[in-house]
Parts: sequence; structure tokens; C-alpha cells
Amino acid sequence: MSEKLQQLRTREQAALEAGGAQRVERQHKAGKLTARQRLELLFDGAHFLETDLFGLNRRTALAQEEQIYGDGVITAIGEINGRKTYAYAQDFTVYGGSLAPAHARKICKLMDLAEQNGCPVVGLSDSGGARIQEGVESLAGYADIFYRNVRCSGVIPQLSLIMGPCAGGAVYSPAITDFILMVESTSHMFITGPDVIKTVTHEEVDKEYLGGAETHTNISGVAHLHSADDTACIAQCRELLTYLPQNNSSGSTFVDLGDTTSRTSPELNEIVPEDPNKPYDVRTIISELADAARFLELQPGYAQNIVTGFIRLNGNSIGVVANQPAVLAGCLDIQASTKAARFVRFCDSFQIPILTLVDVPGFLPGVTQEHGGIIRHGAKLLYAFAEATVPKVTVILRKAYGGAYDVMSSKHIGADFNFAWPTAEVAVMGPEGAVEIINRKDLEGLKDPAKIKEVKSELVQAYREKFANPWSVAELGYVDAVIEPSTTRSKLIECFKLLETKRPTLPNRKHGNIPL
Repeated sequence: MSEKLQQLRTREQAALEAGGAQRVERQHKAGKLTARQRLELLFDGAHFLETDLFGLNRRTALAQEEQIYGDGVITAIGEINGRKTYAYAQDFTVYGGSLAPAHARKICKLMDLAEQNGCPVVGLSDSGGARIQEGVESLAGYADIFYRNVRCSGVIPQLSLIMGPCAGGAVYSPAITDFILMVESTSHMFITGPDVIKTVTHEEVDKEYLGGAETHTNISGVAHLHSADDTACIAQCRELLTYLPQNNSSGSTFVDLGDTTSRTSPELNEIVPEDPNKPYDVRTIISELADAARFLELQPGYAQNIVTGFIRLNGNSIGVVANQPAVLAGCLDIQASTKAARFVRFCDSFQIPILTLVDVPGFLPGVTQEHGGIIRHGAKLLYAFAEATVPKVTVILRKAYGGAYDVMSSKHIGADFNFAWPTAEVAVMGPEGAVEIINRKDLEGLKDPAKIKEVKSELVQAYREKFANPWSVAELGYVDAVIEPSTTRSKLIECFKLLETKRPTLPNRKHGNIPL
């Protein structure tokens, strides 16, 4: 027996050494942790159950003569913040983390277990791509993973941490998952690299600008968060998971941050400027409403005219969608519509209630927007809100004009409770634009520029008093109440509490056809 045990220990040690000390040193010099070190940071107490430690590919004529246990990926099960979580970490010190059949089988096996047990999956990507020597079997391995990503979508949360290269077909697994986190300088995502682009299109670009963390969090919108190093990225992942449920039937998470339900915020009574064209930062309002002023914003650098993220109200996780008047006056455009729609659908998939804060003058006008398909992209957000059956509460802070009023979780598309602040302006369009149309003939009859300005100002004020206010919508029941801003937090907590037993009924169908 002792001989057998020694053989076990020898093999275990070989597996734990992965690519060897020299390759580990190179990994550290590149500013990256090893796969095992990352998992130790991810899981509580650095403890996890590892599966398939001895996984190997069958030998082929083209395969490397050297075979290393684990085949370049560590699959593990442990606890994050006390909750069972499944994770895999690609090991760049072993074959550059490249994917081959055994590598893919390990990931697929882990994902199947996670789905069956209703637990989140975290994937830590650091890979050179498909292992060319394994031929089409590597491509088959990617497709097997993609298939499971789709099966698990909307069933268990899936998070992707890009902690090194992720190129070619490998990018599509993270793209299907719910959230992507990246690391500055060391992580990259792209379909084709700089060399191929230079050959085909003659464009010269480095990999950081092509597919680095800044690019994907600020320009493409592919990633949701980025951080300075591996440690910070993993800490972000752990924080994000606190807002997410175990699965689509377990209900939202609860964390008591010690805030009181009756707390008022007198500052909110003054936050919206009297000048309707003056901007303010909606994140100030979000933080004031949230338990302990904590707000985890997602994609903060992308489509900044809309804000998405998670807060807690009375300890419960709440998804927030808010127009941002400080950027593009809070207009909805192509990027903002898509960003918000995807977030709304995530919250709906996992039973996370949605709070919508509205200050929107309309959809962004312009040829670029129209030719880019603002009709189709704006419809995504409309569809997402109308489709969502989770508790939905909407507060109109200031402007709610035109079709954008309808789209931003209005009563008409299924919001459960709708409120307005006294500063709310709800109308078909803004006063200036409306006066230009309604009173065109009257204004054209005037010749004196000073008189035109005076008359127009009077007409705008009259329109604002008659239409751009919360009273007409309150009279029609399109908002349930006009509330004092300082009391908003307690009102929201009360409403979401009332909606805990919401049981929607839906028509029988396989799925709808969202305008992708």
C-alpha cells in the first residue's frame, strides 16, 4: 500500500507543479498570478475541492511529447462569501492555457455539475486559444462549452474574468456569460489579433488598444468592469456575486448593511436644479437611496448617458436603471438602449427587482443614430422592460418626454408602481420643441427678434405649466403618486416589500422575438 500511496503523492506533486518554476516565474514577471493562486483568492479561506487533477489528452502523432496533468485548466468547487460556487481557471504555464479535448471536458463536466446543483460558475480565462496540434477536436471543445453557456444562461449566474489573452473563438464563451471583468494591461480580447488585421486591412494597432480592458469597458461595451490587477479583479468578482442569487429560482440575496428603512434624505428635495436644462449626477440620487450609500455600477465608462448597477434596499438586492442628465442630457441612444436592455433582462432572469429612475428628454436625434438602427435598438429596451415580470418600481425625477417616457418602464408597459417627484415633466415633447410646432404660425407672423423671443418665452412657460408637470399623469393614474423626494427611499422599500408575492401570468409561448 505504501508504494501505491507514494505513487499517488508523486503524481499529485507533479500536477500541482503545473508548468514548472520557470514558467511560473514568467507568469509573475508578466504581472499575473498563477491559476491556482487566483482560485485561492477567489474562494473563502483559499479552500476548494479540485476535480480532474489528473486529466490528460490521449497521445496523438502531433500532440506534444510532454504531457502535464490537468491539461492547462484547474476546475474547482468551493464557497464564495459562504455560498457554493463552481470555477475553472486556465493555467497559462501549461501549454499556454490552450484548449484541447481534456481541457474542454473538464470545463464541461464542471458546468454540468453547476447547472444540476443550481450554483454560479466563474471562469478565469488566460489562454493562448485552441491547441493547434489537437486539430478540430479543440474546436469541438469550444463548441461544447458554448452550448453549455447557452443552456445555463438565465438558469445560473455565469461570470467571466479575463486575466490574460482570450482570442479567436475563445471570446464567445465569455460573450455569452452574464458579466465580464478584465484586468488592465494584462488581459486582451479580440477575434483577430493585430498581425492578422495588419495583413488583411493594413491597419496598424497594438493589442491593448484593439482589445484591452479600457477598450472593452469604455468603447465596445463588451466588458462590465476592469481593475488594476488580478487581486482587485477577483475582489470585484466576489463583491458582484453578493448581489446575485444562486440560481433563477432561489430569490434575491439579502445582506444587512445596518441602514434604517425610515431614513429620509432632505438633500433630495434640492438635488434637481430649477433650471430644467441644467445637468446633475443621477448617481448621487442612487447612492442616497441605497443602503449604506453602496452602489455597484456596471459598465460605468460605456454609454454613460444611462447608469446600471446594483444597490440594496432594506438588505435586498435591487437592479437600478437610471438616465444620466450629466451626459447627453440623459437622452437614449443606440448604446444606452442596448446596455440597459441587457441589464434588465439579466435582472428579470434571476428574479432581481428593478428600480428605474427617469430623466429623459427623448431619443438622441441625428442621421448617425437613425442609420445605426436606433429604432431597432431602442425597441430592445422597450421589449426588455415589457417582458420583465419581476417587481418594477419607477420614479420620474424630471423629464419624461415622448416615446422615451413610454420606454423607461412606464405604467403602460408593466411597471407595478410609478411615482413622480414634483419636478417631473411628462409630455409628448419638450416645451421648446412643442411651441415651435404648435405656435409656428403665430411666431412666423412676428418680425421683431426681441418680440419673437419674448412671445416664445411666454408660450414655453404656458406649455410647461399646462403639460410639463406631474399633475396630469397623476390625474390619469399613470403615476400612482407624486411624492416628496426626501421620502423616496422609504416609499421604495415599502413598495418592493408589497411586491414580494407578485405572481405574473404569461401567455403560452416558447419565447418572444426580441428585435436583436
